[in-house]
Amino acid sequence: MNVIINKFKKMTYMQIALYTIILLCFAASVLFVNYNYSFYDRPIAKIIKTNLEETIEIKDMFDNKDQRFTQQIIAELKNGPEKGQLIHLKNEYSSSGAYDQAYRVGNELFVLINENIKDSTYLTGTIKDVKRDKYVLMIAWVFIFILLIVGKKHGLFSIISLAVNALLLSYALDVYVKNPSISLLLICGICAILFTIISLLLVNGFNEKSYAAIVATLLGTFISLLITYLVMRITSENGLRYEEMQFLTRPYKLVFMAGLFVGSLGAVMDVAITMSSSIFALYEKDNNIPVKALKKSALDIGKDIMGTMTSILFFAYISGSIPMLILYLKNASPLAYSLSMNLSLELARALAGGIGIVLAIPIGLYTSIFFVNRKRARS
Repeated sequence: MNVIINKFKKMTYMQIALYTIILLCFAASVLFVNYNYSFYDRPIAKIIKTNLEETIEIKDMFDNKDQRFTQQIIAELKNGPEKGQLIHLKNEYSSSGAYDQAYRVGNELFVLINENIKDSTYLTGTIKDVKRDKYVLMIAWVFIFILLIVGKKHGLFSIISLAVNALLLSYALDVYVKNPSISLLLICGICAILFTIISLLLVNGFNEKSYAAIVATLLGTFISLLITYLVMRITSENGLRYEEMQFLTRPYKLVFMAGLFVGSLGAVMDVAITMSSSIFALYEKDNNIPVKALKKSALDIGKDIMGTMTSILFFAYISGSIPMLILYLKNASPLAYSLSMNLSLELARALAGGIGIVLAIPIGLYTSIFFVNRKRARS
């Protein structure tokens, strides 16, 4: 307790004001999502009682076994003209839970009220969706608090950077949807430049380290995209399966290339700032360190992070295809067909990002050394 009191005494008025604002935002947001029913147009019902009525064993033509359950639910309507009334609902769900789920007391559901049933003594309806804003908010605040505790000032700027980038991306996609004549690749290219500048300058400040990382990130990302485009042209895109994107009414190849652009940017940025930070840390520790020693140390760091970063990128892309891959295999699809249908685009994204990561190491190295020599010349 004394440690907490001592830390509180050491805080400046600005820090106290900032933490107070954050806590007030947390309290206000939690209070809002617990009583925001009137802000929704769709009826919301809170479950007060559940009863499992039926359990059926089912089996498909490929001998896949599952269980289907029927659940009767009584819930209280929380908004709309029928607010406060009880509604009876029916929920069918399976043990696999792919497209359904079991509900329990306290869950809040979006429902469609049946209005054509005459002479009914109680309201009935259909479950449309689950109200999840409470859970999303709590996860978001856990993420924010961890960033602030670990990163402190840098964590705060990281949150601001993330929010600004998210708004920027949503605005850019909205512009593309409303103006299909504009190239999505051009929009994503402009966004990539803005993402890089905003993220690195906000988190690391206006200094040579940030400038070196920005240059390395942009060069590594654009060169990796150019190499990927040339390889796709040379190979006529053989092996890439665009079936999952055929529902788009826009050129799906262009959308795929734009996704490559944005997807590889984060990993390349991470490597670039790691190289820049390590080189400037070595220089600040010893201003007379030779360039040869800087190169050797930075290359050793680059080799250490290269394998882990490419693995992270690979697993991040591949993990999203695991459910569909299991579904294909469980329905007796050949292994080669299942892999090509579900992993071809993900592997292409991982390889493009991997090229960017590898390129970011030498580019980040020489860019950072260039800025170090400029700083050394001024001192």
